[in-house]
Amino acid sequence: MLKSNLRLSHFAMLMSFINFLFFHFSFFSFVVDNLDSKSFNGSIIIISLIVSVLLVNFMVFYILLFLSHFVGKLLLVLFFFINAIAIYFVNTYSVIIDESMIGNVLNTNFEESGSFFSIKLVVYVIVLGVIPGVYIVKAKIINETFNKFLITSSLSLLLVLILVFVNANNWLWIDKNSKKLGGLVMPWSYSVNVSLFYIHKHKKNEKEILLPNATIKDTKKAIVVLVIGESARSQNFSLYGYAKNTNPLLSKTPNLHHFNATSLATYTTAGVKSILEHKRTDDLYEVLPNYLYRNNVEVIWRTTNWGEPPIHIKNYQNRESLKLNCKGEGCNYDEILLTGLKEQIVSSNKNKILIVLHTSTSHGPTYSKKYPIEFEKFKPVCKSVELGNCSHNELINAYDNTIVYTDYILSKVIEDLKQLKEYNSTMIYVSDHGESLGEKNLYMHGLPISIAPKEQYEIPFIVWLSDGKKQLKPNKTVSQNYVFHSVLNFLDVQSPIYDEKMNIFR
Repeated sequence: MLKSNLRLSHFAMLMSFINFLFFHFSFFSFVVDNLDSKSFNGSIIIISLIVSVLLVNFMVFYILLFLSHFVGKLLLVLFFFINAIAIYFVNTYSVIIDESMIGNVLNTNFEESGSFFSIKLVVYVIVLGVIPGVYIVKAKIINETFNKFLITSSLSLLLVLILVFVNANNWLWIDKNSKKLGGLVMPWSYSVNVSLFYIHKHKKNEKEILLPNATIKDTKKAIVVLVIGESARSQNFSLYGYAKNTNPLLSKTPNLHHFNATSLATYTTAGVKSILEHKRTDDLYEVLPNYLYRNNVEVIWRTTNWGEPPIHIKNYQNRESLKLNCKGEGCNYDEILLTGLKEQIVSSNKNKILIVLHTSTSHGPTYSKKYPIEFEKFKPVCKSVELGNCSHNELINAYDNTIVYTDYILSKVIEDLKQLKEYNSTMIYVSDHGESLGEKNLYMHGLPISIAPKEQYEIPFIVWLSDGKKQLKPNKTVSQNYVFHSVLNFLDVQSPIYDEKMNIFR
């Protein structure tokens, strides 16, 4: 049994040790797997990291508790509770809690976050969060003098500095792996990165940077339907050579083309921003829908997803508003995005139209719930949110069925456009990022792009053209930024920031 009466330094040391024991298995598994642990130098790094984690957490906990027992305990309870949730996702989905993952978490809506609920998560929270939290609240801490506090803090800091000096030759390895190391150490992975996320978000959102004014060159009727895919990776599309027929409809569609493409990020907010912006940048420039709307193009945004940059247009429709005029089973899935779409196009008094359909079809972990049952072409399927509990075949089948459903939705978009004979039309489908499905024991997405596997950034970029004057360049590889300039070209919108090199049309 743990003592309930402890001196301040002993209590802080105990909390540091329990925190280390409960929440750092993945951290040290990564360290051991990525260096020669049997060598003298490897042993030095491992020992130094163990001592450093214990010391740094001890110092912070000690200072917080010395300043205020109440505040220190409150923060410790919060740390253990969040640590439990964070380590569940690290262990279950092999995620890294870096700034991009924090952005993913903070931008996730309630419906999506609910899909991650499992009994295993509850067990993690109770065993690793609630039980330690109860002990922390009930523990009685015996205060220490200010002199004792100064001596203990100074000695701890000195030990940390000695470790830094001893590992002078190892800083290259530590710096090389800093992203993963920092994303696995608790509670600082999320504490530091939440702060960084909001600092960077504040800087980006200070003011949207307007682009130079554009002009529409002619009065010919033209329409672009931009379909933004969610978590779709190109290697599971039969259009890209996948052995299973996941594109039964698109593969038979004339005037359909596909490019090799890569995403510029591995999470939704950055991926969608990359699709809509005119160049790769950390700044918040005016995105494509806002830019065209301001320059007299009809813009319609329909979404069952989230995470887009601020959209400043009149016709913004989410799932709730679309449901008002939708009937049938398809209203529970991404097919709802097509409700009354053709009629909305016909009623427009503009000659140039951009429609953005932001889907959520292939987002995990509940792949089997993303499509109607008639699209369950491949069986058996994974139905668990704990993807590691499913066989690889079940997981791939469930994901492949989402691609089959995507194929159906895109073919319906094309059929609607074919009926609008008076318009020169195109459909562009591009995904925000890819998806890991157990390869290298990784699941879903969100790893830093610098270390992400190809499954998380090799994406489909599919284009359909009506029988008009437009043709495609013989490009073989494109990026998400090509969308902005290609849409300007197709709609005959003249702009000072247009880049012909990033246009897919002749």
